[in-house]
Amino acid sequence: MRIGIDLGGTKIEGLVLDDDGAEKARLRVPTPATSYEEDVRAIVDLVTELERRVGERCTVGIAHPGAVSPATGLIKNANSTRLNGRPLPVDLQRALGREVRMANDANCFAVSEAADGAAAGMGIVFGVILGTGVGGGIVIDGKPLTGAQAIAGEWGHTPLPSPRDDERPGLTCYCGRVGCIETWLSGPRLQEQFAKRTGRQMRATDIAEAATSGDSEAAAQMELYCDRLARALSMIVNILDPHAVVLGGGLSKMSLLYRRVPELWKRHIFSEPEYIATKLLPPRHGDSSGVRGAAWLWPVGSKA
Repeated sequence: MRIGIDLGGTKIEGLVLDDDGAEKARLRVPTPATSYEEDVRAIVDLVTELERRVGERCTVGIAHPGAVSPATGLIKNANSTRLNGRPLPVDLQRALGREVRMANDANCFAVSEAADGAAAGMGIVFGVILGTGVGGGIVIDGKPLTGAQAIAGEWGHTPLPSPRDDERPGLTCYCGRVGCIETWLSGPRLQEQFAKRTGRQMRATDIAEAATSGDSEAAAQMELYCDRLARALSMIVNILDPHAVVLGGGLSKMSLLYRRVPELWKRHIFSEPEYIATKLLPPRHGDSSGVRGAAWLWPVGSKA
């Protein structure tokens, strides 16, 4: 059997899949707020408990923020910054006493949704994470695209396209750059922007719900969010021309996005507006896609 672990900024989730893809166990714990060493310990404890529940040793796949540098083997580009510069693959393999396969969380999400999710059977799929951070993963004919630097799909750290005057030069990102898409579209930044404009403290998904319930301030904020997301995704469509863009992460639950963004991106995509074939889709597997994709880093029949 296969264990998948999704290492997120606020939670660590694990599940066990059998060879038929059926879920045999699932567990979610808070991500430690203390140290890198506690992150490693939490993952090891989660694997141990999942194996106790199913009664056998399993393969382990990890979905994580950022990437494992092909040059150094260390984590880079993670928005959970305490992971950066750390030998997470080596530390986990040593602690678990077995090989561990790892991939970017957005890549795992995209693989899951392209395999038997919302974009099943589609040739080119761009998977998006909209949550504590903003990430992306590319799947072509069912296989993830990693790239020479292991950064394929990292659209969150490119500048917001077609910035308005009041969007220049942009906000400073944790990565050290200014104006990154992540600084405009992540959940925490959406909440900050709304609070700055209105003085009201609300969760991102609550802002979206208020917008659909007639709250004019929330509606104005969400229209701006949809416009920025449309501009950001139009760049991906113009470069990759995907058959589908699947949204994941906590903000993917905002149903407004699927109605409004495809209307707004028409003005930015280099094609006939009335014939844009790219679909913007919610995830079939919801919050489970990343952790399922992590389990699928090991093929059926693999032994730990």
